[in-house]
Amino acid sequence: MVSTSALSLSSHLEISFAFRSKHTTQLWTLSSTNSSSLRRRGADLGRHFTLVTINSEPLSSRNFEIRAAAAGGGSSRRSGSSRRIYQESQAQAPIAPVTQAASYILPAGAFVIATFVLWKLVEKILVPKSTKSVAEEDKPASGEKWSFSQGINFLSPSGAKVERESRMRLNDFARELRSFSSIDMSGRNFGDEGLFFLAESLAYNQTAEEVSFAANGITAKGIMAFDGILQSNVALKSLNLSGNSIGDEGVKCLCDILVKNSGIQKLQLSSSAFGDEGAKAIAEMLKKNSTLRIIELNNNLIDYSGFSSLAGALLENKTILSIYLSGNYGGPLGASALAKGLEGNKSLRELYLQGNSFGDEGVIALMSGLSSHKGKLTVLDLANNSIGARGASHVAEYIKKSKSLLLINLYMNDIGDEGAEKVAEALKDNRSVTNVDLGGNDIHAKGISAIARVLKDNSVISALEIGYNPIGPDGAKALAEVLKFHGNVKDLMLGWCQIGATGAEDIADMLRYNSTISSLDLRANGLRDEGAICLARSLKVVNESLVSLNLGFNEIRDEGAFAIAQALKSNEDVRLTSLNLMNNFLTKLGQLEINLKKPAECNHRCKRSRIRDE
Repeated sequence: MVSTSALSLSSHLEISFAFRSKHTTQLWTLSSTNSSSLRRRGADLGRHFTLVTINSEPLSSRNFEIRAAAAGGGSSRRSGSSRRIYQESQAQAPIAPVTQAASYILPAGAFVIATFVLWKLVEKILVPKSTKSVAEEDKPASGEKWSFSQGINFLSPSGAKVERESRMRLNDFARELRSFSSIDMSGRNFGDEGLFFLAESLAYNQTAEEVSFAANGITAKGIMAFDGILQSNVALKSLNLSGNSIGDEGVKCLCDILVKNSGIQKLQLSSSAFGDEGAKAIAEMLKKNSTLRIIELNNNLIDYSGFSSLAGALLENKTILSIYLSGNYGGPLGASALAKGLEGNKSLRELYLQGNSFGDEGVIALMSGLSSHKGKLTVLDLANNSIGARGASHVAEYIKKSKSLLLINLYMNDIGDEGAEKVAEALKDNRSVTNVDLGGNDIHAKGISAIARVLKDNSVISALEIGYNPIGPDGAKALAEVLKFHGNVKDLMLGWCQIGATGAEDIADMLRYNSTISSLDLRANGLRDEGAICLARSLKVVNESLVSLNLGFNEIRDEGAFAIAQALKSNEDVRLTSLNLMNNFLTKLGQLEINLKKPAECNHRCKRSRIRDE
């Protein structure tokens, strides 16, 4: 190709470029009069300039000529003084590098674009998007209670995608918080940031009444999210923050907020890692707050000082009904301090104090305070407090005098036969207590015999727990003889009592005539097949009351299971709906035999029985 360019200098500047190939010649003109426009000129090539043809040499030596001429008035005039001719050598043509680069870039770009489109297409085909929104997928069927399963970390640091999805779910949960009356968000682990996001939905909320944020990794910093929120919310009745390590500082912050709250009636702060300072803040709040009815402070680090502060609050608070202080460190001094507060309180109805290591001294002081208590206590839980026979005698004196007590729990203490006899004597005169728990107190046949004699004349007691006591066959016989025709016991718990097959025979005989017992627990008593066969004989007789029978951990094999199955088959009128044979020595055949009998009415839980190949 040959290229020749002419530069005309006149009243306007015009630059023309001519490109000649083997077959054609093209002329392009750049004119200043048209804002440096570039136009092609073909037919009139010779009107304004002289086309100079230069034979093309190889690309390594190519001439490029620029001719300047003055053009005007439709004619060209040559002037020797105004003509300048420049020649220079070029290694290659100006257009060649661009063309060569484009030949590589364009195919590569097209390949990248095609690959991206194909990938997106395959992704849509293989991983179709759900047609339901997150809110629709998580919407509960009942429309009344919203509960989220555990195990999802909303603020997981695994990546931006997870964080975006978490934020989207938090948005959905915030909407649900405005829609349902009871919301359980426990175990979500959304932390302080998530709480700040969700707490905003509680401001002026007139729908949510029960909210649980338990076990979510919330700290003292997160509690600040409620500031300005709970003060304005009057619809929320229950707030659960248990299982969050908010500590003393978090409790102080929450109490400052709740002083001005007039809606919350139940506050749960169990396992919240606070001690005496937090308890002191709660006590100060209780002196000013007249709305709270139930407060749960189980499994924290409260000792004598904290108990003393709470006792002072009980002297001034007139509305609190239930206090849960189980699993703390009150000790004898804490019990004594609490007793002083109970003396002047009239509102308290339920007191849960298990696991505080009160001992006999602490219980004696506590019973002294309760004896002067002018209210009507209905529940007294003193389980696992190292109480012996001496402490039990003082508890018995309180039971004897009380006319409002419904439940007494002395589970896992060490009152022995002597203490059991004291409690039995008190129950003989009491006509209010319906639930008695004496499990795990080293009571033998002698102590149980005293309890049994009380049941002969007491028709008020409906639930009796005496499990984990070595009463043996003799204790079982003494109890069975009374319950055969007397008492009003509906729930009888005799698990881990070492009654054996002999005791099972007495219990089975009792079931033939008893018309009150609906739930019977005989776990881990070494019944074996002999005991199971005895019970099976009683099941053949029409029993219109027994609906639940627990025979787990009794070394029962297929022979005992077959006997029970045949009894259920022969008695079409049996009302038994729950039969537990878990952790026995049944083979698959024994399990099948049991499960085939009355499958519609009976929930035979045998699937976890210990399987032994025969």
